[in-house]
Amino acid sequence: ADFSLDQNYPNPFNPSTKIKFALPVKTNLTLSVYNTLGEKVAEIFNGELEEGYHEMMFNSSGLSSGIYFYKIESERFNATQKMILIK
Repeated sequence: ADFSLDQNYPNPFNPSTKIKFALPVKTNLTLSVYNTLGEKVAEIFNGELEEGYHEMMFNSSGLSSGIYFYKIESERFNATQKMILIK
């Protein structure tokens, strides 16, 4: 098993979308959303998770239409994916 960050679904989305990822070991991680300027606009999760397959919902209320990036960061893995919000 490897670390992985899947494409969100649905994409484009309004107002919420599901983000799935896999962890091969128990780890501390942060799952955040950034705008195209690189500014953090939301933190979906920050803490410790067990190994396995996880999914988190992201509700975009308060954000405008556009392209956003979601990023998973841990001690051993970093990955970024693009998502599109259409209101």
